[in-house]
Amino acid sequence: MENIIPFRIQIASIVGSVAFLLFIGRLIVRGKLREEYAIIWLICTIVLLIFSFWREGLHVVAEMLGVFYPPSLVFLGAIFAIIVFLVHLSIVASRFQKQLKELAQDVALLKSAEHKPS
Repeated sequence: MENIIPFRIQIASIVGSVAFLLFIGRLIVRGKLREEYAIIWLICTIVLLIFSFWREGLHVVAEMLGVFYPPSLVFLGAIFAIIVFLVHLSIVASRFQKQLKELAQDVALLKSAEHKPS
């Protein structure tokens, strides 16, 4: 009875990972997700698939890293990935804000040159 529950969870995680992979592929094809972000999501999905097929993988990696409770390693990895992604988004937002400021200044200069008497 003990092996039935982990097997069901394994099947559910494989199905969920494949569904997420198809969803990311669909977003890429429709042009709603840029390639630079798609690579990040594809890598995360591949990692999920690896651990979905390799049942003892989480325990092996946790043991190698000295983590006592293997499921906590999942949360640690997720928190780390979220922090890295948020830093990346902050950099992108800062760059866009700088470009927007420069564009607004250019538009203001063009409008002021347009309204000057010749």
